[in-house]
Amino acid sequence: MSTRPAAGQTKSRRTTVPAAFDIGAFAYDRLVGANPGYHEHLRLSARRMRLPCDGRGLRLLDAGCGTGASTSALLDAAPAAEIVAVDASREMLAHAAAKPWPPSVTFVHAAVEELAEAGVHGPFDGIFAAYLIRNLDDPDAALRQLLALLHPGATLAVHEYSVRDSARARAVWHAVCGAVIIPAGKLLTGDARLYRYLRESVDGFDGAVRFQRRLRQAGFTGVHSKTVPGWQHGIVHTFLATRPPASVR
Repeated sequence: MSTRPAAGQTKSRRTTVPAAFDIGAFAYDRLVGANPGYHEHLRLSARRMRLPCDGRGLRLLDAGCGTGASTSALLDAAPAAEIVAVDASREMLAHAAAKPWPPSVTFVHAAVEELAEAGVHGPFDGIFAAYLIRNLDDPDAALRQLLALLHPGATLAVHEYSVRDSARARAVWHAVCGAVIIPAGKLLTGDARLYRYLRESVDGFDGAVRFQRRLRQAGFTGVHSKTVPGWQHGIVHTFLATRPPASVR
């Protein structure tokens, strides 16, 4: 769904984006399941967090869990961890919660900007944010909030599209959106607005260099990124960042 405001109006992504995902939730798993590498790339980003052992004793946050694909990836990386998974779309969250999960996984309906109001408090031993930051009104404020929710020394992994730094990545992204993603979304849901929004939001998001700078400005250290294999090489990235030890801040 496009979030561009009409003349004289202001639309908040905090309301329009969850509403768009509510509409498309019933077909979301089928669409992403048809994307080669989608689930494996999420698992790769979760593994890149280098969580110790099997995650026993850890408390992790899946910020923007959608229908649970990122939650599953995080659980795969740390099967013994406690995981709190949150999303602002009630329908996406309902699809996630309806799947079989161990008792260590909890789902909470909340926008990332309103976690405290929903009873979600830190500190966490790691945060996984897949396809989230690009959809927020104020990514800088959200990153500062996520920083504050981490234990000192803990890792934030942002799994996200970023194509601005590469002409090749932009060309591939536009070609796949125009030929596959948008037509498939319309075919399955009868409404292509969510998938046109996907294309537009990725086009408007930071390049990898700019986003790394944004993470540093929010207070993170050890900031770096890695891309993924397959057709999304150079398109999807794992951004890794650490909350500095208390003595450093």
